Amino acid sequence: MRAVGRPVRARLRDRVAASDPGLLRLTAGLRTAGAIALAVAVLALLGTDVTHLVAGALAAMVATFAIREKQRGQQAGTLALGLPVALASMTLAAALHSHVVAGDLVFVALIFCAVYGRRFGDRGTALGLIGFQIYFVSLFVGATVSGLPELYGAVAVAFACSALVRFALVPETPTGVLERLRGAFRARLAQLLSAQLDLLDAGPDEADRALERVREGTARLHETALLIQGRLAEGTADEAVARLVQRRVADAEIAAERLGLSLLAARGAERADTLALHLPGAPFPSGGRLPVREEGTVALRRDLQALRLLVLRPVGQATGTALSRVRNRLLDYREEENLPDASPAVQDAFRAVGEAARAVLGLRIALGGPQDESDDTPATARSREELDAEDAVLDADADAEDAEEKPTGLRRPTTRAAVQVAVGSTLAMVGGELLSRDRWYWAVLTCWIVFLNTASTGEILVKGYRRLLGTVLGVLAGIVLAGAVGHHTWTAFALVLLFVFAMFYSAPLSYTLVSFFVTAALGLLYTLLHTYSLSVLVLRIEETALGAACGVIAAALVLPVQTDRRTNELLATVLERLGGVTRSAVEQLSGGPPLDLLDQARDLDQALADLRAATQPLTHPVTPLRARRDTARYVVALLETCAYHARALAATAELLPTHPSIAADPRLRRAAARIAHNIETIAAHVTDEHATARIETGPSIASLLGPAAPGAPRYGRVTDRVLRHLQRLDEGVAGLARPLGVPVKASDG
Repeated sequence: MRAVGRPVRARLRDRVAASDPGLLRLTAGLRTAGAIALAVAVLALLGTDVTHLVAGALAAMVATFAIREKQRGQQAGTLALGLPVALASMTLAAALHSHVVAGDLVFVALIFCAVYGRRFGDRGTALGLIGFQIYFVSLFVGATVSGLPELYGAVAVAFACSALVRFALVPETPTGVLERLRGAFRARLAQLLSAQLDLLDAGPDEADRALERVREGTARLHETALLIQGRLAEGTADEAVARLVQRRVADAEIAAERLGLSLLAARGAERADTLALHLPGAPFPSGGRLPVREEGTVALRRDLQALRLLVLRPVGQATGTALSRVRNRLLDYREEENLPDASPAVQDAFRAVGEAARAVLGLRIALGGPQDESDDTPATARSREELDAEDAVLDADADAEDAEEKPTGLRRPTTRAAVQVAVGSTLAMVGGELLSRDRWYWAVLTCWIVFLNTASTGEILVKGYRRLLGTVLGVLAGIVLAGAVGHHTWTAFALVLLFVFAMFYSAPLSYTLVSFFVTAALGLLYTLLHTYSLSVLVLRIEETALGAACGVIAAALVLPVQTDRRTNELLATVLERLGGVTRSAVEQLSGGPPLDLLDQARDLDQALADLRAATQPLTHPVTPLRARRDTARYVVALLETCAYHARALAATAELLPTHPSIAADPRLRRAAARIAHNIETIAAHVTDEHATARIETGPSIASLLGPAAPGAPRYGRVTDRVLRHLQRLDEGVAGLARPLGVPVKASDG
């Protein structure tokens, strides 16, 4: 029974790790709900009334979620500074309780400071958030000067409980987070391999669904890789270790993507059709080919399962002779003489399995140190030598980053957003007080929230819509819950804790769900404060709609940043970085000096993530401009495909100094010139609508390579792989011309 239970627990653990990389959402939910529960328990033991229980619970929530620093010392410093800020804010709210105009002006000033404080980093953001939110809590519980001593005590207890939960009960260290992210990467890599195995076996009816699962698995693996890269600096012992882990994670990700493309080709799809692998919703290439039936694919299925087993085996666990043999067999496929007798496409899939096994070996060494080498075959020994040589190269000093010119004055995003939200909040305040003299602050809160993590009018509109939808659904849930709970205080608090946990657990997934849970929780808090009524919840919907509308109006009229303008700026940035990675990789593959390609590839990924977020207003399902929505989705999907091939080129180029089977080929520089020209041309059209340059199309990239040296082969296997990436990149860049309206001319070649 024990032997059966352990694999089940391991599978469940891997599923949780893959669905919540690093357990970041789970930790956020547990930490916030735990701080509230502890604060309420302590205050209840002290005999505090319900009003101060609510104040303490809200203060504990604010003190927990406002702090975003990764290092524990920085968190402690911000929490210590946050308490006097919270007490000062509460004092202002109580002192101005009966001075409506002065109180409104102070509230607007606090909102401005909270948004402007984002320019000072995580600590400025946290202190601004605490000041604004505690002022809001004071309005919610009706703070007065006479009641300040009790409120001070409730807030102090809340901050102390938040600190206890953060540093003792639910601790989170950068090293621990990184370790969990590594486990999540391993789990998601195994899930992707399972999806690829299903793709290999899928019949015509299941092919589209199988390909969609591969796309989803690839996207999730890339998401986890980005999370790991964002935590490396704080979670590793030194910069050299961080760069090594970054290298190995990138290798594993690219090897897995390459394996997916190879398996797609092994099903009989044309190579040109593999470009569709990254396009969301695209049908299976050539209408869904039959699964591979040739004899060699029996071993291919077996080896895919073996590779998945190798990925899932914990790094610190002894490998054993059987696992060593599996590893050696997979690494042997990196040698041409060990490939089975099969079609060229299936042989290429076996090569991809071998490269993926090498990437997994490198990842295990980077995370767990040297492995047992007693059972190594010659191919495995060569793989280890290559990895050791790469490690030595990675110890070299990194190039210093160039300082970028930053905007000043009203051009600075934080300043512009602060002015916009102050104007919008003033409008919301005036309109909110016309709706209600007591609940006007809901409109102001909504106006402020829709500006968080948004940068254009379209983003604010979408966020306002989602908040309103979640609020309406939350009000309906609040009506049902308020009737069911009645005045059972502890039942209501238990449900509030459940909703708070759900709110933070779902925050990265859906803002509509966040609004739903917070509104349902507020309905219960109104019940506890004996201020609940159906009219109050309906008023919340009205105030929310008003606040969202005021936010959109302010964003559209005050220092506006149109969605088109922002997406064009981000698109130009993506194209610039795509061109930079491609040029640098090709230059190094052509014999140029070593460059810091990993950082360039990471910058490209970040720029693409920013563009994807900025295009949400254009791709939202409710947008009436369907053609524009389809165009935005298509452009982003093509850019994701181009980014994959650029990353693959960068990964191959970084192997050049140490890999014995990779040699520089000066002809690549000439072959890639058209790609660089086309990227620059498209970027010019994006930034200047009057640009007249045309992109070039013509012969395949391989045909542009030109003759080899006398007596040398036309090009070897590695150069052939580089050419395939360049060909797909060339096709992807050319594909951007039509949706972006860039004219095309045929080259003379």
